[in-house]
Amino acid sequence: QVQLVESGGGLVQPGGSLRLSCAASGLIISINAMGWYRQAPGKQRELVAVITKGGNPDSADSVKGRFTISRDNAKNTVTLQMNSLKPEDTAVYYCNARVTGLDFVNRNYWGQGTQVTVSS
Repeated sequence: QVQLVESGGGLVQPGGSLRLSCAASGLIISINAMGWYRQAPGKQRELVAVITKGGNPDSADSVKGRFTISRDNAKNTVTLQMNSLKPEDTAVYYCNARVTGLDFVNRNYWGQGTQVTVSS
């Protein structure tokens, strides 16, 4: 089994910053893509940013220039630095990882979610 544990959510004023972290643990051979998704009330879950094992990032147009995704392959962690936050960034943020387990099967795993609220 693989677990993803997120941290770093909270309440911040518009224009502020937050840093989300996610650590993967368990029976892992390799972690492929890692990313962050978010889901606001009444909306579908959407991709925020993703990063390949080789370190190539991509992000949604709505967060380009404000959010930065990074990872540490040695520690099995992925981080989302969020700057210039806007009220529309308010959502539950979920960590995602594509993991190869001991059976060499690729599976998709999700964290439990962390609330980010941007409000004055």
